[in-house]
Amino acid sequence: MTDIDLQLDHVAEAAKVIDPVFLNSPQYSDGQLNERLGRRVLVKIETLNPLRSFKGRGADYFAAGLAPGTTMVCGTSGNFGQAVAFAAGKHGLRAEVFVPATIAPVKLRRMKALGARVRRVDGEAKVAAATFAAEAPDRVFVVDGREPAISEGAGTIGLELARESGIDTVVLPVGDGALIAGVALWLKAHTPDVRIVGVGTTSAPAMAKSWEAGEPVTADRANWFAGGISIRTPEPESVRRLRSLVDDFVLVTDDDLRAAMRLGAETLGVVPEPAGAAGLAALTVHGIPGELAATVVTGANADLSVLGMTG
Repeated sequence: MTDIDLQLDHVAEAAKVIDPVFLNSPQYSDGQLNERLGRRVLVKIETLNPLRSFKGRGADYFAAGLAPGTTMVCGTSGNFGQAVAFAAGKHGLRAEVFVPATIAPVKLRRMKALGARVRRVDGEAKVAAATFAAEAPDRVFVVDGREPAISEGAGTIGLELARESGIDTVVLPVGDGALIAGVALWLKAHTPDVRIVGVGTTSAPAMAKSWEAGEPVTADRANWFAGGISIRTPEPESVRRLRSLVDDFVLVTDDDLRAAMRLGAETLGVVPEPAGAAGLAALTVHGIPGELAATVVTGANADLSVLGMTG
């Protein structure tokens, strides 16, 4: 891992810097879930915080290193925009968030409530955000998946998982790659034999194709159902990290994700958003080896209408 631009001491530092509201989330093995999956699984719940997702860890650690008066600018499908808004507010900064016109209403509402100025665009949100950020020197274009500090902040999840003994497989949703890179960095340094498996969707396979090719591959998204793991073109930095740190990559369908959302609700009492349920979906439909697998429910900003519910 000598070519990795992430640092273990930064992950350890992040665990001391990140707002405690995001740290030490519950992780446990649930009997009902184990019975339904037919295997032992340790699940970590990253939804019980003000953002309902893990994204606050990386955004908070990144924001802690910015100068006063900075405006954080990002393009996002939702959860990262909430994280940027929260981190900016905490550190006395400003947040400008560009989102696709098709963004889930629940995520749009929450970003605005957290104080971000939100701009809906018809094209690529990242492109619009980059253009806006370049127009003034006090604006910083924050790219989830590119910035090392964001992955290092997310890596604190790996630090916490490592407290459990016996984990031999970790199955994680992959969008921009910040989560899986940070977690894998820490776990492979402390438990070298652990197997890291990424999960994407058949409707948005860009990262899976990029991981296989060893370079960014653009792939059009069929839809925005799992917006948190639906990207069009991965960041080169992220692809390099995943090539070094990720052992396998599997894809699940939108129907698999819907079933996993219901599984989470019925066994864990948590309704994940589609992307947040990707690890559960992969463990349900793929024969992933391992005596004790771990996964993370990464977000719960769900549009409940997809399950025939209202919210």
